Amino acid sequence: MKESLFPEKPECMKHPLIKPDTVEQRLYQLNLAGEALKGSSLVVLPTGLGKTIIALFVIASRLQRFGGKALILSPTKPLVEQHAAFFKKVMALPEEEVLAFTGSIPPAERERLWEQGKLIVSTPQVIENDILTRRISLENVSHITFDEAHRAVGNYAYTFIAEKYFESAKNPHVLGITASPGSSDEKISEVCEALHVQNVAVKTEKDRDVRPYVQEKEIEWLQVNLPAEMAEIRSYLEKIFDDRLAIIRNLGFSAGSGKYVSKKDLLLLQKKLQGEIRVGGDPAVFSAMSVVAEMMKVNHAVEMVETQGIEALRKYLEKLDAEASSSKASKAAKRLMDDLYMRKTLYRAKECEVEHPKLELARRIVCEQLEGNPDSRVIVFTNYRDSAEMVVNALSRVSGVNPVRFVGQGSRHKDKGLTQKQQVEILERFRAGEYNALVATSVAEEGLDIPATDLVLFYEPVPSEIRSIQRKGRTGRQHKGRVTVLVTKGTRDEAYYWSSKNKEKRMLNSMHGLETVLGPKNVKKSSELSDFDSVSFISDSKPESKQNTKLDSYPEFQGIESESMDKIESGSLENTEDFPITDFGDPGKTEGKNGKDSEIISHTKDIKLQKNSDEIGKKEENEKDYANIKEKQKTLVDFGTASGESSDSLLKIIIDHRETKSGVAKTLDRLGMELRFMALEIGDYIVSDRLAVERKRTDDFACSLIDGKRNLFAQLSDLARVYEKPVLIIEGEDLFTSRQINPNAIYGSLASIAIDFGVSILYSRDEEETASILKILAKREQTENKREINPHGKKSASTLAEQQEYLISSISNIGPKAARNLLSYFGSVEAVMRADIEELKKVKQIGPKTAARIREVLESPYKG
Repeated sequence: MKESLFPEKPECMKHPLIKPDTVEQRLYQLNLAGEALKGSSLVVLPTGLGKTIIALFVIASRLQRFGGKALILSPTKPLVEQHAAFFKKVMALPEEEVLAFTGSIPPAERERLWEQGKLIVSTPQVIENDILTRRISLENVSHITFDEAHRAVGNYAYTFIAEKYFESAKNPHVLGITASPGSSDEKISEVCEALHVQNVAVKTEKDRDVRPYVQEKEIEWLQVNLPAEMAEIRSYLEKIFDDRLAIIRNLGFSAGSGKYVSKKDLLLLQKKLQGEIRVGGDPAVFSAMSVVAEMMKVNHAVEMVETQGIEALRKYLEKLDAEASSSKASKAAKRLMDDLYMRKTLYRAKECEVEHPKLELARRIVCEQLEGNPDSRVIVFTNYRDSAEMVVNALSRVSGVNPVRFVGQGSRHKDKGLTQKQQVEILERFRAGEYNALVATSVAEEGLDIPATDLVLFYEPVPSEIRSIQRKGRTGRQHKGRVTVLVTKGTRDEAYYWSSKNKEKRMLNSMHGLETVLGPKNVKKSSELSDFDSVSFISDSKPESKQNTKLDSYPEFQGIESESMDKIESGSLENTEDFPITDFGDPGKTEGKNGKDSEIISHTKDIKLQKNSDEIGKKEENEKDYANIKEKQKTLVDFGTASGESSDSLLKIIIDHRETKSGVAKTLDRLGMELRFMALEIGDYIVSDRLAVERKRTDDFACSLIDGKRNLFAQLSDLARVYEKPVLIIEGEDLFTSRQINPNAIYGSLASIAIDFGVSILYSRDEEETASILKILAKREQTENKREINPHGKKSASTLAEQQEYLISSISNIGPKAARNLLSYFGSVEAVMRADIEELKKVKQIGPKTAARIREVLESPYKG
């Protein structure tokens, strides 16, 4: 290695918008920033090597040259606050001009702050909502950085923001930064297309200009055997699974092509069955759907016992048992929990005292790390919250280990999530050393800056290459790091491990292939970075004579020796032929003890971008492939946007403010409609003074039929009472399969809505199709029928009888029908409350358990 390419003492960057002596100067970061400034770019750089610094250089240059505002988007509030603190620290801007936007700031306050701010760091959902509601304009935004850019797929907010940005901005420029864009060409191309990327720049830990800054990661995978007691429990579950698989085959369907049936195979079969239900109505298809639901539950239980442990399995089975015992239980849930082998599984899980060997191994590894270095920080990643709680409890019993659980915000089945404020507080206390072991689910995988993490422990492998790379990136940021992966032999752990490794290899190949197609074009000279002070390095190597030197394209690099600069620009420094890479963990290769491989592991294949005729031919082929990927089949929305309607006939629609979270509003905006958001008491969308629309996804519609509290019929009754032309749009393709409900019950409900309530029912496949239907309705009403748009009406007040039914049905396990039976029998709410268990049992649909539950709720002392 030619160390002379790098200064002995790190210098700091000098720029009018960067505070002096705050940012270390690294050549590869400047090089990537310079390439990114040639056009909207995607930069792929391993975690811990300064993607945020590259964004800083690009933002400083764009603000210096074009003025306006810069916007940085990050997926989570902790990341937003982390970035905002960094930019306030290093940018030479007044503190009041560097702002952090999250959903906790009121919309009106955000609108005021937007005008004031120069650099705004925000979650994408906040910006998306503010664009839709016209609170902000992107016209004067001269740059947007998309952090964790691999998220820019599908309906994620990044895609909408990028689209609106390039529509409205005077000088648009985008930088996408990520460590892991995805393993397939299609996924990477989708990200590039969504962000309007023109250039792709890739650096790996093996690149010569990067290696001096890379800290070694020692990666090992440790195998454990599944205890005999757990193997016995697994065998019961496998018998249930095999039995259900035989039923599926007897019904004329197949799942998977081989002996092993994966979760993916089950999902594909479920999708196929849903398609057949829409076409016909064969009873065998409904039976198969119910059986597949059982198989998915059993498949998850097998994963619990194989990879997590008895406690995690026990909690999952208890959830299934509670679900099967409830009045709203599906036939599949009841049938599964009545199965003899499932009862055996539940019994053995409750009496089994053997813990998964991973738990003891995790305890030992963390303990040894912290005993050897008490100032260490450790992150343990688990896939499931129950496992995180189990690991925290196990580590809490070890002296010197202060663990804390770090999970997402969602709450589910007695497990309350963390608020964003609690997440930020936990991370601060972890950084400060109050906690030294962070036991986290996927919420801690992306972007969090925790420099002192010495050990990352995977409680189980993950099949996703993106998540695997992000987890590994939590260590080895400022000094040597260690990654340990726990694998149970002969289980899906092994499959997941090899899956993520192979996907990482494919991702590197795809990125370099796309870089060949979309790499920065050095045709015209660039002076984008000329406002950075020049940097000088001393080289002891003799410069080679070249016909075309490119130094003049980079005035900021005038002090760099010609040979060094040319090598960097030509890509020759990426040749790692002299530095062999050990392909870690491949079958048949020799490994050290416990499968440890001392080589730095990042990407496992050398790629040479040679300028020969074969490469040029390949490039042309890649360009054709990329063009084909970008060309998509036209949809109803595309025809709507191309219809060429004049601005005189601008269609309007009023949208309930709660609908901003759906993709419908974004598509309506794309279709050129004028949107107005209000808090609507009746309806979700108002298209005229007489026509209003209630939108229901298929799962919401199905759930409302069995959940009295959702009160769909009350909503539609109000809609029909207030508007002359009420419309219900049912969105989705799984109306008959989203819940295990008898199709006749669904047909009966639809008939009642249409005939009894007089509500027109329309169907759409997805949010985009819903938006297209709404536009057609608006055009008919506003253009053809010349109707004005006018929201009106309030919800009808509940009758006395409805209020009485609501009071009784609020008790657990009491549905609307049982509530009416109780009131009919006793005559009043007071009489129901006074009745004892024996009296309650005389009422239809009230058994001993329900009667006891009513008395328990009424008599138990309050412990708030």
